[in-house]
Amino acid sequence: MSATYILGISAFYHDSAAAIIKDGEIIAAAQEERFSRKKHDSSFPKSAIQFCTSQAGIKIDDCKAIVYYEKPLLVFKRIVSNFISTSPRGSRSFIKAMKIWFGGKIYLRDILKTELASLYSISPYMLPEVLFTKHHQSHAASAFYPSPFEKAVILCMDGVGEWATTSTWIGNHNKIKPLWEISFPHSLGLLYSAFTYYCGFKVNSGEYKLMGLAPYGEPKYIKKIKENLIDIKDDGTFRLDISYFKYHRGFQMTSRKFHKLFEEVPRTSEKEITQFHMDLAASIQVITEEIVIKIAKNLQKETGLKKLCLAGGVALNCVANGKLIEERIFDDIWIQPASGDAGSALGAALACWYEYFNKQRTINEDDSMKGSYLGPAYSNVQIHNYLDEIQAEYQFLSDDKLISTISDLLDEGKIIGWFNGRMEFGPRALGGRSILGDPRNKSMQSIMNLKIKYRESFRPFAPSILEEDISNYFNTNKKSPYMLVVSSLIDQIKLTINESDMKLFGINKLKVPKSIIPAVTHVDYSARVQTVNMKTNPKFYKLISKFKESTGCKCLINTSFNVRGEPIVCSPQDAFRCFMRTEMDALALENHLLIKKNQKKEKLIENWNQDFQED
Repeated sequence: MSATYILGISAFYHDSAAAIIKDGEIIAAAQEERFSRKKHDSSFPKSAIQFCTSQAGIKIDDCKAIVYYEKPLLVFKRIVSNFISTSPRGSRSFIKAMKIWFGGKIYLRDILKTELASLYSISPYMLPEVLFTKHHQSHAASAFYPSPFEKAVILCMDGVGEWATTSTWIGNHNKIKPLWEISFPHSLGLLYSAFTYYCGFKVNSGEYKLMGLAPYGEPKYIKKIKENLIDIKDDGTFRLDISYFKYHRGFQMTSRKFHKLFEEVPRTSEKEITQFHMDLAASIQVITEEIVIKIAKNLQKETGLKKLCLAGGVALNCVANGKLIEERIFDDIWIQPASGDAGSALGAALACWYEYFNKQRTINEDDSMKGSYLGPAYSNVQIHNYLDEIQAEYQFLSDDKLISTISDLLDEGKIIGWFNGRMEFGPRALGGRSILGDPRNKSMQSIMNLKIKYRESFRPFAPSILEEDISNYFNTNKKSPYMLVVSSLIDQIKLTINESDMKLFGINKLKVPKSIIPAVTHVDYSARVQTVNMKTNPKFYKLISKFKESTGCKCLINTSFNVRGEPIVCSPQDAFRCFMRTEMDALALENHLLIKKNQKKEKLIENWNQDFQED
């Protein structure tokens, strides 16, 4: 019997992506931005689709089905219904939306077929069946089916799908069934995005900045938010006072009424971040955590289930995830590493396999995501040929020699670009496309932010630690392979803070080392942790082990291999260009080691000066 392949597609909003499964096994998944080098690329994911079919070793017409991650006509209905309820306000945005829809988007099935036929130079009639799942169904499928649970409750929270903004489900072996949902315009994701916008960051990309800013502030505005913006019930369900917002009827997120409430106009990106913005970030973060925890408690009481799966953009709020785990409402929690819309491409394919084709499910005791290393890999031969072509200076080293050399360089305070194996699927670098540093160096956070990443100084970095060592540094023994949970440090590695330093506010808190690993310790003594095991990333595991053996330090700084505004690097070319335009000291491209000071820039046949729009 021949294998059954299903291709999932997410496109035309933000973070377009493709994923392919073979008889229910996840074979490949990638975001289009990694190939196009356009951050949050929303275009038809041509390169991601071609990668997926190539990785699977098939042609597009070998697929049994192609599945799109939402139902466009339901989205269209919501846009029209929303305009009717708010008109004449929102006319400009409605007219713009209608031009897009009647310009072709309403005929999305035909668009998909035309694009795919052109991509593979075949007749549209040769393509497999094109199917559609609901947006939150895709999220729920991506959360449950790869999880290690036979049965679980599923919570999906994001901006908006067709109508749903929060949805809950029961997953039982190979089926997911809806419980209840909250509908647009009442949305926790859009509420958080409204504060993201108001504090001067980009919606759909800057929410993690707001989360990182929160520990510098005090949650002074909780009462004002609850009394005016949102009514939170005991079970976590909520309603917004929509008069404070404009996302449902215009091009902005917040209204004049919102600005009057907080007595300031929205911050623009070039203006200084003040204590006011930090306090707002702290306040909306606490509100978010309260809602997530209340809903989780109600779901456990309602269903009696002991396992929880999470997906949707809100599931990328790793601080809320950490608080949820600390509450011990559920025995275990699993979070889809590509929780945003990119992961919905995978969810759409999985929903088709289990629900449309009614296939049985094989459960992996860890999970079925393969460490989320689902993107392209490049061989040493490919890298060797590229480096010779551009006339770069490099050494080729055995695994053991490379790991030993990189460990020594890290101990010397060097910053390393690390390109290893398959690229990660999702927003986090997990040791495939990473920039590494020594967490003991108290200057490393500012150096890496300002000289490597070219980003805001307040942004924290994450530690990667061996799975078996996590409780030596953090108040948890839970695995965190996808860097989606924030944990607090144990008292034994914290440093004593003098009285004057304790009184510091805002960004000034950064100046005070908090622990023996200051470069990955946030100002509230927390860190977004990644646990690494030998099975999913042996080379990265061996590097951390060697650094631990040599220095006694059990973790490394791990941040994504990119600069501000750039997608995470995909190819050796991307990695080399990023390496050359920053102040990184060395680059490991698989077994090829490049030292920055040895590169003869005038000799290089490579245009490595790249500019990216700041996010």
